Amino acid sequence: MEKVQFGIEIDIPNFEYVKKIALQSEELGFDSVWIWDHFFWEGYRDPEAEQIADALECTTTMSALAALTKRIHIGSLVMCNSYRNPSLTAKIGATLDVISNGRLGFGIGAGWKENEYLAYGFPFPKPAVRIAQLREAVTIIKKMWTEEKPSFKGKYYEIKEALCDPKPVQKPHPPIWIGGGGEKLTLRVVAELADGCNWYGTPEEYAHKLNVLKKHCAKIGRNSDEIKKSWTGDLFLLSRGSNVRSNVERYLASRQHYTTGSKRARDYDGYVQRNIVGTPDECYSKIREYLKLGITRFYFECTTTKSRALFAKEVMPKF
Repeated sequence: MEKVQFGIEIDIPNFEYVKKIALQSEELGFDSVWIWDHFFWEGYRDPEAEQIADALECTTTMSALAALTKRIHIGSLVMCNSYRNPSLTAKIGATLDVISNGRLGFGIGAGWKENEYLAYGFPFPKPAVRIAQLREAVTIIKKMWTEEKPSFKGKYYEIKEALCDPKPVQKPHPPIWIGGGGEKLTLRVVAELADGCNWYGTPEEYAHKLNVLKKHCAKIGRNSDEIKKSWTGDLFLLSRGSNVRSNVERYLASRQHYTTGSKRARDYDGYVQRNIVGTPDECYSKIREYLKLGITRFYFECTTTKSRALFAKEVMPKF
């Protein structure tokens, strides 16, 4: 089985905070850090931030982190296809892989946050169109990363001998992680084009998505085991002897005023079921449940310095 990897998803605080988390994560031995692709996130506050968070542009932030770090992989979780022409995205990705010397984790999705689209003047077509655009975009990106003078003409995008040099360091290209769990359309694109998929949810919810993905793969003759599986969600780690329930309920209460697009349950039971929560032993057991499903990558949100350090010391070595 592939080595289990652990990464930190850095949401959207100010750059000094982002840099601090990335460098700490590298020092602690995490495998990767991941950046959101949002222009704003109303009322969001990181657990350790002292003020409402800024929203840094994803690719610019990744470039800065690639230059500041030495070992840890830098990824997008996930880039919104609608915000950049796919040929530009391919060029950005190739450049990031060169700057980082082969440490790019490329995540991309169809996009969903309507108010962000409208505020910045992007058209917001229906889901089927956005997913069809994603399919064409990933096809173009792969061609530009692997072919000398790629051309492509689709319904939404077109390139003509689009030179993309230098090519990415990783061969044949950086791994492409497609985010999104739409079962009829998005998971079909994952089956066709992705190197990895990324979802959140309980083990039962994740198992259901896997079964749907397997059916899509079977229809096109692909082994679903070829697609790497990753899970994202909160890491809420507390030292042994802590009152988990009171700490979690206090945290959830502090987030009630936030205006977000999150689908995660805010009640205690729902939160614990859908995230990695508790003492080191409890978190280890929960991760083991996901491992049984074939998940080998875990990308943690909403962590604190204490949680990251405790996880690196007491949980990560067990894998």
